[in-house]
Amino acid sequence: MTERSRKSHAAVREKRYDWGSLERKGAQEMEFLKIVHLCKYYGKGEIQTTALEDVNLTVEKGEFVAIVGASGSGKSTLLHAIAGVDVPTSGKVFLSGQDVYAQNNEQLAIFRRRQVGLIYQFHNLIPTLNVEENIALPVLMDKRSVNEERLNGLLDLLGLQERRKHLPNQLSGGQQQRVAIGRALMNAPAVMLADEPTGSLDSRNGQEIIRLLEESHKKYRQTLLIVTHDEKIALRAERVITIADGRVAGDERQAVRA
Repeated sequence: MTERSRKSHAAVREKRYDWGSLERKGAQEMEFLKIVHLCKYYGKGEIQTTALEDVNLTVEKGEFVAIVGASGSGKSTLLHAIAGVDVPTSGKVFLSGQDVYAQNNEQLAIFRRRQVGLIYQFHNLIPTLNVEENIALPVLMDKRSVNEERLNGLLDLLGLQERRKHLPNQLSGGQQQRVAIGRALMNAPAVMLADEPTGSLDSRNGQEIIRLLEESHKKYRQTLLIVTHDEKIALRAERVITIADGRVAGDERQAVRA
């Protein structure tokens, strides 16, 4: 074989390897969130309670997923395990290829601030901080400067510009939940996780909060997971995962409603 032939064959091998790398990279991007054999138990022996039992699932980047199930089924525990809040007994959680629980406590705290936007049923706002200070809190805790353009964009999106200097006790329940959404979005997290975000609101405010979550999901192209009891909310998602007795009992993709 001539020197030119050897170089030609080497080039072909190199191209083939590059294609394989691209395929692997594409697969990793598709599996934006990956949960592997996840288990969570509380207590030991006869009083041990199973919250999650061998949960396996993947979520693609940019998906809108509803997690449903009866009270006590484990759906909120699953959400909190994804968020890095509730350490699982065993199993793995990967976000963007990163093993969430391979990190130490300090790294895990930074991960929660920067990569996860978590919205609870109750707003958990700091009562002595005004609207814009509550929204900017994750950035301030990170000791970074506030991106004023992003802050103003969120205030516009959430309809809170005129209330940016108001304290939480000067806001309605729906307005407080909007602030909580803004706080969750401020750091441009990789994933938004909402645990019964409309549970403490009336029907009208609840519908408005879901509309805002959908709008932010589309505008910022973020992955969105919502735990809900509300069938109407679940029907708006691209995918519905059902949890029963700590296990994945159903996983259905559905047509997206306009």
